[in-house]
Amino acid sequence: MQLADLLAHPQPLPSSPRLLALLLTELKQLHPDLRRIDQFIKADPVLSLRMLQAANAPSFALPGQVNSVSEALALLHLDQVQDMVSQAIGQASFKVGAGLPLARFWDYSQNCARVARALAGLLQYKQQAAYVAGLIHALGELAMRAALPQVAELDETCPPLDLKRAFVERQAFGFCYLDVSSALAGQAQLPQMVCDALAYADAPFDNEACEPLAGVLHLAQWRARANQLGLQKNALTVTFPSLVAEMLGLDIDMVLQQDPIDWSRQAGGRMNAASPN
Repeated sequence: MQLADLLAHPQPLPSSPRLLALLLTELKQLHPDLRRIDQFIKADPVLSLRMLQAANAPSFALPGQVNSVSEALALLHLDQVQDMVSQAIGQASFKVGAGLPLARFWDYSQNCARVARALAGLLQYKQQAAYVAGLIHALGELAMRAALPQVAELDETCPPLDLKRAFVERQAFGFCYLDVSSALAGQAQLPQMVCDALAYADAPFDNEACEPLAGVLHLAQWRARANQLGLQKNALTVTFPSLVAEMLGLDIDMVLQQDPIDWSRQAGGRMNAASPN
């Protein structure tokens, strides 16, 4: 299957049932709390992408300009948001197999988004765009697993959140989850810098434009995946993408200091306690 074929036959992607239930409850309140709604949506990659797609639609005359959930929420009516939530609840259950539990995927996506936002803040760069890029960057993995049974077969030699996953998928299929995520963002008419960041996140300086957001996302992926893999000090040092960091004027200590998550907790314990699933 080619990338174009996968995109031509999209499969519904999952949101957390518990998060959707919380959102629907809040939306049905007499006076919904917009801050809580914003926080709930920002915790879910699929719903965030749908919100941004709606806000970047031609009807708002802002295609390619809205790059944060907060901006999207300010543009949309709450009944539109409720319709999106209801549609997501009504979709069939999504199965990705034992290799990538959805709770773990949602946990990882949120962690990556938070790290990306923190790094962008350090660089005085676009924090909201960085958060969105981090949150949705791995949606392509779900889309590939839904359309290509062979993707799960790679899990035996390279787990789905491994640092080398993009490389292994490109070797096997000619494209990887980042390519799919970038294409999904393009279909949703997200800002070009976000699409570019997703497309070049595994090799930030292969793009002639050298979008800094791609470098930020590259580092955020490394940190979030290293946590999921349970890498310790020596492994962190060995795997740290120092060239990318140096191009952004960062080093490993600066990256770790910007980490807003308590990494001292076990990844599995935090996943079970904090996951919206």
